[in-house]
Amino acid sequence: MADLEYRSLGRSGLRVSAVGLGGNNFGRRGTATESPEGTRAVLDAALAAGVNLIDTADVYGKEYGLSESLLGEALQGRRDEVVIATKFGHAEIPSPLPDWGSKGSRRYIRLAVEGSLRRLKTDWIDLYQLHTPDPATPIAETLAALDELVREGKVRYIGHSNLAGWQIAEAALTAELAATESFISAQNEYSLIVRDAEAEVLPAARAFGVGFLPYFPLRAGLLTGKFTREGGPDDSRIMRERRAYFDAAPWDALDRYAEWCREHGVAMLEATFGWMLAQDGLTSVIAGATRPEQIEQNVRAGSWRPSADEAAEIDAIFG
Repeated sequence: MADLEYRSLGRSGLRVSAVGLGGNNFGRRGTATESPEGTRAVLDAALAAGVNLIDTADVYGKEYGLSESLLGEALQGRRDEVVIATKFGHAEIPSPLPDWGSKGSRRYIRLAVEGSLRRLKTDWIDLYQLHTPDPATPIAETLAALDELVREGKVRYIGHSNLAGWQIAEAALTAELAATESFISAQNEYSLIVRDAEAEVLPAARAFGVGFLPYFPLRAGLLTGKFTREGGPDDSRIMRERRAYFDAAPWDALDRYAEWCREHGVAMLEATFGWMLAQDGLTSVIAGATRPEQIEQNVRAGSWRPSADEAAEIDAIFG
């Protein structure tokens, strides 16, 4: 298997694999990783392949906290081999913790981090991320609370998810003025199909030294080569849970993309990973997996890089 590349996450000393593993399938109903055995099998494959970035959240799994619990159990005795990234404070997904509409507050963060540490069976979290913006809480309070966790050793680095470009700038300047820890990572949706982040989020991340981590980089599998206009694997997540993605897919562009891949002798999964990893400021492509062989496929795909001309051609297909 190809050797994995490791990159610095933003302006920090944290080095992560260019291919990461998403924990959103751990504990997901109807998947092979719904069980501890299935989760462990995927994690074993990831660590064996050199993947060190495992990204989860307190709300992942068929019940609150299950993904973190399965991850923590599977990593016993191997904690130092991975970078654990988890999230708190998703505004739209219910939490058992009372929040009164303020999940970025110092009070809520203190409750949330203790729960994550307990479920992950660890003394520290490598990357602790605000899951969605909290308009009810000043970003200065959120940063101050996270700074306290870093100083106490419960958290190593901090990041955010789903912030707009102006919010990335506000957070960076607030941290600088207050001399607190600053965010080193941003997670936003980004793929060849969904390009909104290119307008403001990616430029802001580059300007303020924030490493970018795209979510849904494969658009639920549409960019892997497994799907055509006629359909795809019946047991795939997009066919079971996200049929709207399939129905609204840009099939003309996807057909041209499939033809480009055939002409260049590269698998679509490789072309997709390669194009993503060629984007300036993008640190790691975090992809979910429910079977060990998917880890192996992702790692192999993550070793291919397009030339500048090839990247431009792929880019032009989707506009």
